[in-house]
Amino acid sequence: MKNWKTNSAIFMTAIASGTILNPLNSSMIALALHSIQRDYRLDFATVSWLVSGFYLVSAVGQPVTGKLGDIIGRKKLFLIGLIIAAIASVFAPLAPVFIILLLMRFLQAAGSSAVYPSGVALVHHHVSKEKQASALAVLAICASVMTAFGPTVGGFLIVWGGWQSIFYVNFPFILVSLVLGALVIPADKKQQGRKLKELMRKLDLLGIGLFTLSIVSLLWFLLEFESHREWLFLMIGLVAAGLLILRETKVSEPFIDLPLLHSNHKLSLVYLLFIFMNIANYCLFYGMPVFFQSGLHLSVRASGAMMLFMSIASVAASLLCGHWIDQSGVSRPIRMGAWLTLIGSLLMLLIAYQHSLVGISLFLLLMGGGYGVSNVALQASMLQLTPEKMVGTGSGLFQTCRYIGSIASSAILGILFRRTISESNFFSLIVVVSCVSLAALLLVLVYFRRANDSGRKAA
Repeated sequence: MKNWKTNSAIFMTAIASGTILNPLNSSMIALALHSIQRDYRLDFATVSWLVSGFYLVSAVGQPVTGKLGDIIGRKKLFLIGLIIAAIASVFAPLAPVFIILLLMRFLQAAGSSAVYPSGVALVHHHVSKEKQASALAVLAICASVMTAFGPTVGGFLIVWGGWQSIFYVNFPFILVSLVLGALVIPADKKQQGRKLKELMRKLDLLGIGLFTLSIVSLLWFLLEFESHREWLFLMIGLVAAGLLILRETKVSEPFIDLPLLHSNHKLSLVYLLFIFMNIANYCLFYGMPVFFQSGLHLSVRASGAMMLFMSIASVAASLLCGHWIDQSGVSRPIRMGAWLTLIGSLLMLLIAYQHSLVGISLFLLLMGGGYGVSNVALQASMLQLTPEKMVGTGSGLFQTCRYIGSIASSAILGILFRRTISESNFFSLIVVVSCVSLAALLLVLVYFRRANDSGRKAA
């Protein structure tokens, strides 16, 4: 029994089956929106809040719950997050009105957001440094697979059991993660300062509030950018961000350690690079299917098959990159990821008007591989550079950068593809991706020039 409890494969199964909930539920709902719109007799703009709201809650919730896990214990918060996600999955399909369904969707985002940073922190704390990158690659692969195949899985489930089934499918993953997690994840260390007043001080509620206001306002601005009516939210977000900076530099227990980010330029750069890589990735993830169907007039099935080149390359690169990082550190993989992304985008600039499916396939392979390498390498670098007591918060902020990149890409696509898709606006999309990729590569070449990275933590 003791050997079973200390088995690394079982430990990773417990973590991975929980951390996939957030990416799975962020993508699986795509094909359910039409059915939900019909059942509740709503317009599409209202129903789309099931997607936008999930992104917003996740973007805010991951660093907040990561901070909470750093304080009260990561195993405890991991299991609490699973229970919250289970409650949402029970009541969402039973919602008599849309507002209840939306609230359950928010609750689902909050629960799954608590699981992810806690899971990454548990891997960082309990897996040996020699195998950490490979373990992170497993989580990245699981997330990539669920994001890529979530819509396909959702489509089959809806045909089989209606849109309600996309919530019920969470239960096997939750059950496996909850049971194994309770049994094999080592207990948290006894926390100091458990009194409510002390916990509130450590949580920095004002800092969390300002962070929430700034992120929600800025992301709302990006979501509604093409409407040209939401500039007020940009101003609110910038003011809240300014107040957050003033607040976090003066308190002894800040929610976000801004002095650390200021002094540790490499950690700040990792977050910025991850935003860049996600802008490029999601511009293609959401934009290419539109181009295939509207520009090249491919069927839905053929468009999905073409996107598999990007998804499979990302998964394969993530798997190979984990072992590479364990052997040689993060600098070379980070450089490789940036180079692959730029080369892929430049290739597409050359063949954009030829519409060669072979050339587009090669482009998607390069872009998927670049993102897969960068995803694992940047996450490993973030964990190396983050102090132990902040790993949960740091992991949550890392995921917030993913959502910022995703929503920024939605704004870009909304501007470029406002009415229809043509060769000119598709070429403009590739130009944007190329510029973002070039900016990322230049930053990498300046700050990640040395291959010898010891992985020492910031003090």
